[in-house]
Amino acid sequence: MSCSVTIRNLSVCADENLLFSGVNLNVSHKEKIAIIGANGSGKTTLLETIAGLRNASGGVIELFHEPMLNLDSFKKYRGEIGYLFQDSDNQFIYPKVLEDVAFSLLSRGVDKDEAVEKSREILEHFGIWHLKDKIVFHLSGGEKKLVALAGVLISKPKILLLDEPTTALDFKMQTRLTQILKSLDISQIIVSHDKEFVRNVADKIYYLNENGLSEDRAGIL
Repeated sequence: MSCSVTIRNLSVCADENLLFSGVNLNVSHKEKIAIIGANGSGKTTLLETIAGLRNASGGVIELFHEPMLNLDSFKKYRGEIGYLFQDSDNQFIYPKVLEDVAFSLLSRGVDKDEAVEKSREILEHFGIWHLKDKIVFHLSGGEKKLVALAGVLISKPKILLLDEPTTALDFKMQTRLTQILKSLDISQIIVSHDKEFVRNVADKIYYLNENGLSEDRAGIL
């Protein structure tokens, strides 16, 4: 089976302290996996390393069967990886919703009219077209999360990395986010502390500790 992400014996240090080692993972094409673990176990750090946002201390990361030898290697696949930050405010480039969602297309040279039309389509699909002229920083936590996700998905990445996506969401928004993620036909790696949420979305759940990842085969996590 074709793999979007392959990780072998990965280790990462932070401030000269080993966070984890021996991480092995295969994420197949269109597979959804979740990673849970204790606070400080390095879940966000692992996600950042997979995205090429920080260096690994050892081991191998492959994207689409190609080894990422250094951070420059990830540049080839920047357009294939969508990253949703835990804090949506860190995601935004422009103050208004429509401008921000259209940004990634415009930055790639897409015609403005086409970028606006595609932004309209995804905002309508998410049920938030009515927010198009709102200031992103004035939105609720759930609205921010959906706008940020729209801005990520509009470029049609093949891999979606999500850091604590349910943070600051009420039940209604969490339900909507769950529906959206389940409907996406792309590979997903979700870092979360929310066990109920990941049970509803992920095909497999892994637990991260200093010795690597262990799969929840019995469904007890």
